[in-house]
Amino acid sequence: MQDDLNAIDATIAGMYSMISGPAGPRDWRLQDAYFHPDCRQVRTGVDADGTPWMLAFDLAAYRADADRMLADMDFFEVETARELRVFGNIAHAWSTYEARTSPDSPVIERRGINSIQLCREGDGRWRILHMAWDNERPGLSIPA
Repeated sequence: MQDDLNAIDATIAGMYSMISGPAGPRDWRLQDAYFHPDCRQVRTGVDADGTPWMLAFDLAAYRADADRMLADMDFFEVETARELRVFGNIAHAWSTYEARTSPDSPVIERRGINSIQLCREGDGRWRILHMAWDNERPGLSIPA
């Protein structure tokens, strides 16, 4: 079980390292290493009227969207807390994060929670199968 926990931890850490960095394109080889090819990533939020919205991406669409958003923006996202449940070959992590414009900036640009589903593959690797996230906003705060 400890080997599985270590592998899941490495996968989630790899996901955060994939999206973090100075302005410009990311090293998408990391996405290939940590995400299942059929993965869906879902960004959620609310519009000005409070109506929920979501954008779902396959891996290629996420790459294009992230490259567009991060072309001129330094972005460093770090995990600050995690709740993890593992059952057999599936795992679910609630991963709380903070984003800054530099790793040592005292200013938090945003906080939120990633809901991450992982599966163990035949070779023993744990990869992200689905991921959805939402950011804090007025009326929605990270639980204590």
